[in-house]
Amino acid sequence: MNGNREELDRLRRERPRNRAARWSVLALAAVVGVSWIIGDFGMDVLFTARRWQNLQRFLGELWPYPLQDAPFDAGVLFSWARALLAEKGTEAMLTTLAISIAAIFLAGLGGIVVSLGAARTLSAPSPFFPSPRRLGWPVRLFWGGITGVCRFFMIFARAIPEYIWAFLLLAVFGPDSWPLVLALAIHNTGILGRLGAEVVENTESPPLAALRALGASRFQMIVTAVYPLTFSRFLLFFFYRWETCVREATVLGMLGISSLGFWIQDARARNHYDEMFFLILLGGLLVVIGDAVSAVAREWVRRQS
Repeated sequence: MNGNREELDRLRRERPRNRAARWSVLALAAVVGVSWIIGDFGMDVLFTARRWQNLQRFLGELWPYPLQDAPFDAGVLFSWARALLAEKGTEAMLTTLAISIAAIFLAGLGGIVVSLGAARTLSAPSPFFPSPRRLGWPVRLFWGGITGVCRFFMIFARAIPEYIWAFLLLAVFGPDSWPLVLALAIHNTGILGRLGAEVVENTESPPLAALRALGASRFQMIVTAVYPLTFSRFLLFFFYRWETCVREATVLGMLGISSLGFWIQDARARNHYDEMFFLILLGGLLVVIGDAVSAVAREWVRRQS
């Protein structure tokens, strides 16, 4: 027993040490500590008597209004929920879902186009196969310019949050669904384009090089090799971003478009917290349904690939 303990102590003393990892942990702890001090995050304000009273009042107002001062009645609860669904809930859910589908469809098309232009292995003077002769600088400049423009667009599109895009587009299209659709589409085009470009660049090159050596054009390589080899992975990214679009379409409705976010903000402004909570639950239900559909689709893609 003592021999095993001595051996463990010896192995512990001789274990490899990484000073960079230790200093990184210390630096991270220091940054968190400084941020806590600068941000003035006092814990005492969270547990005052006033905060506790506000919490109790808030939780009480989340209960459906017809039942707040009455015994529980399932019939009253269902009637209240059915009335909210008929008045605004169902239409808001369908609007939110339609916005997310339209946005991810446009983002998917844009992401495919941009990813092909941003992939350095494909957008090259001689893709996937070195040219037997040195190509002139105009050709190299042309393809390098395409790659640079596509990559700059992807960075710019995803660097600006969807909320900012929607806020800017409202000035052009007014309070319509298009600002939300285009805001989500632009932002997700940048993300899907970046992910798609990485997939294309990491694709196995021997089959593509063989096609190029046989004289296949760039378009023929895309249709016969790049698309079949990358479609399944791109589709996984597509459904993942669709889940995000469902959530963001709910939030962006607070800008004034009649999705779930608009009615949540409206209920909050009128201090109808029971309606607000019910609509938030509908948004959560929509995300759960979208996540389930996405999981089934991704599992099907994995099995097919």
